[in-house]
Amino acid sequence: MVISKQDKQILRELAKKYMELASLPVNKEKTEMWKHINMLKDEKPMVWINQVPWHEMDVNGELTIRTSNEFCRSLETFLRQQIYQFEHMRCDMVLEPVLQCPLVIEDTGFGITEDVDIVNTDINNSVVSRHFKIQIRDEEDLEKIKYPVVTYDEKATEENYSTMLDIFQDIIPVEKSGMRGFWFAPWDELVRWWGIQEVFIDMYDRPELVNKAMARFVDAWLRRLEQYEKLNLLDLNNINEPVGSGAYGYTDELPGRDNKPEVVRPSHLWGSAAAQIFSDVSPRMHEEFALSHEIRWLERFGLTYYGCCEPLHRKIHILEKIPNLRKISMSRWINVDEAVSQIGRKYVFSYKPNPAV
Repeated sequence: MVISKQDKQILRELAKKYMELASLPVNKEKTEMWKHINMLKDEKPMVWINQVPWHEMDVNGELTIRTSNEFCRSLETFLRQQIYQFEHMRCDMVLEPVLQCPLVIEDTGFGITEDVDIVNTDINNSVVSRHFKIQIRDEEDLEKIKYPVVTYDEKATEENYSTMLDIFQDIIPVEKSGMRGFWFAPWDELVRWWGIQEVFIDMYDRPELVNKAMARFVDAWLRRLEQYEKLNLLDLNNINEPVGSGAYGYTDELPGRDNKPEVVRPSHLWGSAAAQIFSDVSPRMHEEFALSHEIRWLERFGLTYYGCCEPLHRKIHILEKIPNLRKISMSRWINVDEAVSQIGRKYVFSYKPNPAV
């Protein structure tokens, strides 16, 4: 990989600024506060901003990308966004004084992807409107869901790592990082292949088919997880890594006493799950068609987080069946008093206020 002198200089200057901010004492203070929250200790509510519409934020050039090499541009984007957020909308954000070089991992996927028509009203926005074309109608269509094959590209990883070491030497440490958890939301994907109205009707008319689909899909996810573990591609997420949709995973409870630094297992990590499309599904049907299957995934992890945008304040009694459940996402559209009374001090209440201004 050939990096121009100009690209290297741009990245080094950004890294100096990043390291300056990451070295501030406030980062360690916030880290301890996040740990308190995640370990069910008394602490102030922690505030974190995520899913920023970055394409709307560059009003003064602070986010303008100036490098030319594609690899450099990805590094520059990360550094600029981290610096920008820390300086302008920090809240309880934490910067770690290290840069991560992700392992290069190839994954064949599940054999089926969304087939969509797209409407884009803003070419700079990665969020688009989609019309999903139905691909699962009958039991034979479930065969379209395949088991992923995971491989590790050590050569590409070493190339990226050596490049980063060369760029950032004497400024900031660089370390290789594996997969720090998964966004496990099988219904987010299934519904894109099946159709929302169709799924809701089939949960009533063809419940066996719906359960078979979910069972097969969770099997595929577990097969993927087993390969990550066997290839030793997992990495700890008890750092400033988002867990589920609920901010950082800082805690002293993970990785646990059985941890060996050279081997990371799912039991050393936070796990998560969500079934956002089930917002208007009853607790009984949520448990049958989502939670009973998701638990097979969640039970593999040390601590777990459930939910995203679905209002769960009336489903706490079924979520209590999740092993090692610690955090529950509570959307804007809930009865807060009811949620508080149901959660008590058993779990962390991860509240999502209204993002609209």
